[in-house]
Amino acid sequence: MATFRRDVDIGRQVKLMEWIKIELLDQVSALFRACHTGAEGLIADALSGILISVYILARRVGLSPGEIDRKALEKLTKTKEIGHEAETWFGDLGAVENHLRGR
Repeated sequence: MATFRRDVDIGRQVKLMEWIKIELLDQVSALFRACHTGAEGLIADALSGILISVYILARRVGLSPGEIDRKALEKLTKTKEIGHEAETWFGDLGAVENHLRGR
């Protein structure tokens, strides 16, 4: 009986991972469509869906949302140091960094 339950759990894990990956692709596609039309509400909806999918996917592979945020902060710092255009032209990386640090 225990083996059956374990098999069911593994099957659910695999199914959920596949669903999350498909959902992530669907949300990216929705973002591209929304950007094409310029519909701000649809853009926000797609971006929030991407964010949710990323955090769920992280949990499924053993990472906490906090770990993802910390890694993003590391990456933002390194990218700012090399002078990425998003930062030098618009200050985008610093704005995202400030947001993550303010959580």
